[in-house]
Amino acid sequence: MPQSLKKGEVLRGRYNIREQIGQGGTGSIYLAEDTRLQGRLCAVKEVEHNQSLPTQFIEQAREQFFREASVLARLDHPNLPKVSDFFSDGPRDYLVMDYVPGKDLRERILEARHNKTFLPENEVLRWTAQLADALNYLHQQDPPIIHRDIKPSNLKITPSGVIKLVDFGLVKILAPNEVTITIIQGQGTALYTPLEQYGGDDAHTDIRADIFSFGATLYHLLTNEPPAEARKRFLDTRSLTLPREINPRLSARVEKAILWAMSLHPDDRPKNVIEFKEALFGNQEIPDRADLQRSGYEMPSFTLLPQEQIAGFAALALFVVGLFATIWK
Repeated sequence: MPQSLKKGEVLRGRYNIREQIGQGGTGSIYLAEDTRLQGRLCAVKEVEHNQSLPTQFIEQAREQFFREASVLARLDHPNLPKVSDFFSDGPRDYLVMDYVPGKDLRERILEARHNKTFLPENEVLRWTAQLADALNYLHQQDPPIIHRDIKPSNLKITPSGVIKLVDFGLVKILAPNEVTITIIQGQGTALYTPLEQYGGDDAHTDIRADIFSFGATLYHLLTNEPPAEARKRFLDTRSLTLPREINPRLSARVEKAILWAMSLHPDDRPKNVIEFKEALFGNQEIPDRADLQRSGYEMPSFTLLPQEQIAGFAALALFVVGLFATIWK
């Protein structure tokens, strides 16, 4: 997708674009200076809607963008960037939030790999406590908010050591009886995405999707290796290497908690992020089967889900059919 804003361009008569700092399938993220508040830098998220869609769907998508942006603007938590503005300019919508300086955790992983070492477990757990508090804050909103794209590159650590969960590009407001329309959403990043999130934007994922992504992110942080995708694990549970086979210094408790969070079936995961946090710190009992989930000793029980999650597993079935069709060509 080509860059739509150029360096030096002033958006809405206020935001002086410095450079593009990110890009995705639905638009770009820019570093900008707020000309009304001298010295304030902000991140401007651009959302470009699929113009091939019927006009009705584009209008619905834009309406939902403004509903969700207004909810995000009310959030106030030390581990979340503050959303300060949102608006439209021509066919594009924009979300303005605090710019978070510092490295993201993907960079920290790459540094650890380069140095042939692992990030210290105690340090990662300090970050974990902050992230858990931020997610619990989102999940406790009315209606709950799920981030849907937790991954190392969306976690930045400020020079003062504060973790910030950035990029609300896949945010979903869990409004009852409401179908989510594609706005800034997608499927998430495959390495950290649970099976139920592959059902499309109308799949009724819940807070346990964030718990899976949280666990997959910790797996990557503590092993320097990304976990096997959930779709691959569905076909072969042995495809997920146990974290301690990669990092022998990792405690058995933390390994077991991570595997619990990464259970393929949502019902087999911690019921909320606080329960997961307590398991990581040894204050919550972990089901005995949690450490068997990846290994093939015990195949996850895929009992039929309520109707709202059938779409997710139907999409998985189509993926499997397509895979074997390719193999048999």
